[in-house]
Amino acid sequence: QVQLVESGGGLVQPGGSLRLSCAASGLRFSLYVMGWYRQAPGKQRELVASVFRTGSSANYVDFVKGRFTISRDNANNTVYLQMNSLKPEDTALYYCNAQLLISPFTDYWGRGTQVTVSS
Repeated sequence: QVQLVESGGGLVQPGGSLRLSCAASGLRFSLYVMGWYRQAPGKQRELVASVFRTGSSANYVDFVKGRFTISRDNANNTVYLQMNSLKPEDTALYYCNAQLLISPFTDYWGRGTQVTVSS
């Protein structure tokens, strides 16, 4: 059974930092593109960042470039999201995603970790 378990969320003041972790089990982690998504109340879920299988390549949406860093540890089946210079608009439920880009194209989600940026 595949599990993605996020942790590291919490309440932080504007300008602060958090590091999210996602521990994966039950899948061949190194084959999957790993991503972080977020969903704010009343909004659609959106991609924040993704990292390729080896960790050599990562993509970010514009609103987090220069502030967030995604990384992965294939030896420990974990993906991270380092979030710096947090803003109130970063407040959301953050989800971990694992996506296989070859057949059978499986796609897994964690249950999310809440990030709240507020003074």
